[in-house]
Amino acid sequence: MSSSFRIAVLAGDGIGPEVMAEALKALHRIEAAFGHRFDFIEADVGGIAIDRHGAALPQATLDTCHGCASILFGSVGGPKWEKLPPNQQPERAALLPIRKHFGLYANLRPAICYPSLAHASPLRSDLVKDGFDILVVRELTGGIYFGQPKKTDSLSEGEAGFDALSRLSQKRSVDTMIYTTAEIERITRLAFMAARKRQSRVTLVDKANVLETSVHWRTTVREIATDYADVSLEYIYVDNAAMQVIRNPRHFDVMLCENMFGDIISDEVAAATGSLGMLPSASLGASAASGATTFGLFEPAGGTAPDIAGKGIANPVAQILSAALLLRHSLKLEAEAASIERAVRETVDDGFRTADIWSPNMHKVGTVSMGDEIAKRVRK
Repeated sequence: MSSSFRIAVLAGDGIGPEVMAEALKALHRIEAAFGHRFDFIEADVGGIAIDRHGAALPQATLDTCHGCASILFGSVGGPKWEKLPPNQQPERAALLPIRKHFGLYANLRPAICYPSLAHASPLRSDLVKDGFDILVVRELTGGIYFGQPKKTDSLSEGEAGFDALSRLSQKRSVDTMIYTTAEIERITRLAFMAARKRQSRVTLVDKANVLETSVHWRTTVREIATDYADVSLEYIYVDNAAMQVIRNPRHFDVMLCENMFGDIISDEVAAATGSLGMLPSASLGASAASGATTFGLFEPAGGTAPDIAGKGIANPVAQILSAALLLRHSLKLEAEAASIERAVRETVDDGFRTADIWSPNMHKVGTVSMGDEIAKRVRK
């Protein structure tokens, strides 16, 4: 049965518009193969929005997103805007507020190392020759990134920490990490539900030997796990997790992380696959664990890559796979999502490579050609 959906398209900066065009190409193929209709509503975000509208996240862009079923997001930022005050820079003034505004509390980042791309991984060949598949589930709207107070102020002489001999201005900075049981429970249930569709293993990444919030996480997750007896649960400190990803990535199935730990671990896991250009992500909202249609934001794991922007050599796979996640998690179109993912795998297995994943005897292609090869393999 065909359906019609409105999708907000926020291409962003740098290579964003280039790779976004290839994702839309794949979605147009889905329209033709499955009979759906996608109305793509474009809006500015990030540096380009600052240049055109004076703000990284204009109200008009938010209004556009409110009128759509989901958001297909590019990447934001670049050297042009690095001299702005930190709270006005695209990364902080666009992405974090849009997550908070729409309550996008759950970040899913699948990191798949295809056996045919094992050569691109920085890990030892014997560790990745058969590939690996890890899903990082990251809590996205709590923790130290959003906790209050968050400030820097001046110390007065005589206050604890004041050093009268220092030549530097005496300041004190505070970041606050806060988590409620409700915040932990909703992301935990999502992780366990995801594990049931995979290898039924969840690893909680924490620092319970040091942090009170991690003790809270561990206690809450342990209690929730009793509702998922078919899923195994293990605990690992974040420093050990970082080491074990390098030593034995195949050990992990679903890695459940609070916000800051998930930010770090998901980038490490992504890098272990061989290229950030291959990694998508999904940020989901309040109904994510219910099985109902879910508003979300879908974006590549990498950045704007300003050094290669406009050269036609960027890898579009992460953006294309982000479109597949949009189909699966937001629009509940599983067959359509699987069609795009299969097309990507077939293209890679057939030897087509952008420069970041190229190896001798493979077909080196540019952004548009890679998108063409994937699109023509999308089928029902």
